[in-house]
Amino acid sequence: MRAAVITGYGGPEVLRVMDVPEPVPGPGEVLVDVVASALNRADLLQRMGLYPGPQMEHEVPGLEFAGRVSVAGEGVSRWSVGDAVMGITGGAAHAERLVVHADQAVRVPVGTSLGVAGALPEVFITAWDALVLQGGLEEGGTALVHAGASGVGTAAIQLCRMLGATVVVTASAGKVDRCLELGADRAVDYASQDWVSVVAEATGGRGADVVLDVIGGDYLDRNADALAVGGTIMQVGLMGGGNATFGLGKLLVKRARLIGTTLRARSLEEKVALSRAFEDRVVPGFEDGSLQVVVDRRYRLADIAEAHAYMETNASVGKIALDVATD
Repeated sequence: MRAAVITGYGGPEVLRVMDVPEPVPGPGEVLVDVVASALNRADLLQRMGLYPGPQMEHEVPGLEFAGRVSVAGEGVSRWSVGDAVMGITGGAAHAERLVVHADQAVRVPVGTSLGVAGALPEVFITAWDALVLQGGLEEGGTALVHAGASGVGTAAIQLCRMLGATVVVTASAGKVDRCLELGADRAVDYASQDWVSVVAEATGGRGADVVLDVIGGDYLDRNADALAVGGTIMQVGLMGGGNATFGLGKLLVKRARLIGTTLRARSLEEKVALSRAFEDRVVPGFEDGSLQVVVDRRYRLADIAEAHAYMETNASVGKIALDVATD
């Protein structure tokens, strides 16, 4: 089968599409013929040697997929051959076939093509888990979401809207309007506006119940300023750097929580529980029109290096999709 392989750590040029051995499903697993996937920031970090993936003979990136079950392993009753599934995985999704635990696979929403579904799981599961399951955001609450035009950001905006929560986002000037179109209550140009003041204004001085941050770095101290008493900062990325100068006393005064989280590092049991809950509570939102996957561009698997280079420009709004096969 064909797969995008990291042949050495560095720029996009280290990626090669080549033939690699096909995986074999074990008990409780399914083999999926992948139709589509998508890029995530973690793929870029893995390519640079900064975010190690699972051990494998050939290092194949890719954290999400959509496709059809081609083989059901021993003991699998949940899926049949030909079923359309999607989901998250620790790696190896940028390949024509992959193996995943049957209970970690999620049904594709009715009316959603496999080509679109390939760009759905990672950002919507990340945003929902961070905002709701860990952050505790509820109807009537307020979220501050950084990088509102990113994949996670566009998902978070829509989830807040579906939940009935207010959402303030930060974005570059050219992306502010798109965030408002997706349902953001306020969209702040981070280069020219003070988002702490905007959050205070939007909440009558109360602050945000949850801050969803993919930036890190110097944002941490100001996130605490924007936070409501009893609020939570969810750190899901470090695009702005992993080091920060932070007034720790602010957490004490606000009785706040700072939580760092990733999906890849979780146990199989945790991933299965998250996938099942996501299927029950969020997938219906794509079927009733409350949620949509925002796709900026599509690339063929053969053009994976070009897709990585484009993501590094930070020009995209939403997801960069990857067509692995024809839907």
